[in-house]
Amino acid sequence: FDVDGMKVAWAGSRHAVEVADRMARLVASDPVFRKDTRTMLSRKELFKDTLKKAAHAWKRIVELRLTEEEANLLRLYVDQPGYVDLHWGMFVPAIKGQGTEEQQKKWLPMAYKFQIIGCYAQTELGHGSNVQGLETTATFDPSTDEFVMHSPTLTSSKWWPGGLGKASTHAVVYARLITEGKDYGIHGFIVQLRSLDDHSPLPGVTLGDIGGKFGSGAYNSMDNGVLRFDHVRIPRDQMLMRLSQVTREGKYVHSDVPKQLLYGTMVYVRQTIVADASKALSRAVCIAVRYSAIRKQFGSQDGGPETQVLNYKTQQSRLFPLLASAYAYRFVGQWLKWLYTDVNQKLEAKDYSTLPEAHACTAGLKSVTTSATADAIEECRKLCGGHGYLNSSGLPELFAVYVPACTYEGDNVVLLLQVARFLMKTVSQVAAGKQPVGTIAYMGNIQHLMQCKSAVNTAEDWLNPAAIKEVFEARALRMAVNCAQNISKAPSQEEGFSELSPDLLEAAVAHVQLIIVTKFIEKLQEDIPGPGVKEQLQKLCSIYALHLLHKHLGDFLSTGCVTARQGALANELLGKLYAQVRPNAVALVDAFDYTDHYLGSVLGRYDGDVYPALY
Repeated sequence: FDVDGMKVAWAGSRHAVEVADRMARLVASDPVFRKDTRTMLSRKELFKDTLKKAAHAWKRIVELRLTEEEANLLRLYVDQPGYVDLHWGMFVPAIKGQGTEEQQKKWLPMAYKFQIIGCYAQTELGHGSNVQGLETTATFDPSTDEFVMHSPTLTSSKWWPGGLGKASTHAVVYARLITEGKDYGIHGFIVQLRSLDDHSPLPGVTLGDIGGKFGSGAYNSMDNGVLRFDHVRIPRDQMLMRLSQVTREGKYVHSDVPKQLLYGTMVYVRQTIVADASKALSRAVCIAVRYSAIRKQFGSQDGGPETQVLNYKTQQSRLFPLLASAYAYRFVGQWLKWLYTDVNQKLEAKDYSTLPEAHACTAGLKSVTTSATADAIEECRKLCGGHGYLNSSGLPELFAVYVPACTYEGDNVVLLLQVARFLMKTVSQVAAGKQPVGTIAYMGNIQHLMQCKSAVNTAEDWLNPAAIKEVFEARALRMAVNCAQNISKAPSQEEGFSELSPDLLEAAVAHVQLIIVTKFIEKLQEDIPGPGVKEQLQKLCSIYALHLLHKHLGDFLSTGCVTARQGALANELLGKLYAQVRPNAVALVDAFDYTDHYLGSVLGRYDGDVYPALY
């Protein structure tokens, strides 16, 4: 097939391929961005290296007058977590989303020029997922027109914010707003932490780094920090006031800006996380596929060459579903970009009808893609045998740097329970005659999906996307309806939800997997450039869906969506599909178009010259 055509399908457009290629080569050719000794550096050396790279990246961005798209890609290919990630990824968006126009005019120019360095101080020592339980207080003092920021307990210490430990001069701090003796819950405040003259902590501010983290190199380049306030005063106008204000007299007032506008930022952040999942997974798969094609073991006949590890069915059945998943996550990530634009347009038109569905969909996709990717990187390490355990394989560090994604921006189990709540609500609305939209539109077809039987008779029947989509829809709906029926038998809804939470998690996963399968099928209906590209993507789509069917066969059987024989036919077809993908496996990972610098792996080298590099 046409590898250039596949590169376009992967990147989204020819323009995207060209820009990515240019930025990747710019980073790879610059000795300052070298990273092959990173896992051997001490923590202090590693942090200094990160500061040097961040400063040099900023210098290049300014010198070359890079666009925002180019600058983001350059930082991506530098491939080293650092304080700038939180400055651009959390601090700036928080001010954009929650600050008034005047606040944006004051703070954003300084942030854009790096005159201040910002972080996002929400998580505390005692509270992460339960944001409403945060303990830091911001008490308004009308006599001075100031808020008093305070950490009343040890567990109220801000703990984990990236960039806080050493680099940040400012933070958006989330605290309980107290005025006129009343607690109004969690609000954001811009707080200066360090002097702009000598970078020392300001009076009443205690700061530090929280120490080494999992793995060598990896996330240890980030200065995750601890922060405590001892009655630190800030001007009233440093409360982020787009959604609510405190007046000079201390009155708490809601603005006329609807709080739903914050959904836009949340969809954007989660879309980025799903896109990052496809990048991390595709890197691991690229290393494992290339090395499996080079590595030979056993199978020698009469002194002839041994067998490439990639030719073993056991290797294919573990590796090719991960290759298919990388493409699946890439395409659902591209669709989430469209969803972000759509949500913003609806918000501007004051149409909030699809927000609950967008929230559930993005929460579910964040959870499912990050959990699967973390597991898949570790599986790729095992697929590379003993050498996969070396830091130089790139896989241990990739795993260590990626795995926090399962926790930050929403713990994955907590997010799935939010999806499950939404599904239970949808089931009751459908029963009341309401027509569902978007990714839950299939639930409107409840009459058919609750009783349909798969018409698959031969293994090849599973190649029909309609047959696959129907059984995935039936499984997701039936699992959700089963949960709803069981909850209705409980003494109370909350008790039922708590008791059935493991089942609800599985129903949420089934719904999210349906979304990913559906978006892959929809991608195949687009006009895809290059001869043979669509055919390869069809094979990968079938592998992704049928491997899920095989893995979760218990769900499909217990809900009556397929028979045991149909499950066996799906597995039979998988074996044939692996054999068909095998000749193109290396080309399919070459289409990711990663430089050796970005991959950072002696096993995944483009030239395949693994053993001299290892030695």
